[in-house]
Amino acid sequence: MSAAKRSRYLTVFAALAVFTVIEVAVAFTAIAKPTQVVMLLALALIKASLVALYYMHLRSEGPLLRVIAAFPILLVIVLLLLPVFDLALAQ
Repeated sequence: MSAAKRSRYLTVFAALAVFTVIEVAVAFTAIAKPTQVVMLLALALIKASLVALYYMHLRSEGPLLRVIAAFPILLVIVLLLLPVFDLALAQ
């Protein structure tokens, strides 16, 4: 593995660690639950995107695979938003 690739992986790892610390901080803050859920879901989506793009090497794939990967991502976004709407309607 070249030094540039190793540096990129370490940078992504550091970003994932920072996002994890932010998630823990958000989980222990006294903010409204719907806001907290939205923030945690957004952070989870960012982290999942980083893992897919860099560790699963989707960043360097062709356009066909990107289109194929986009559909499940859209499905995940819809499924992640369902609890948000449930929380909003429960109040």
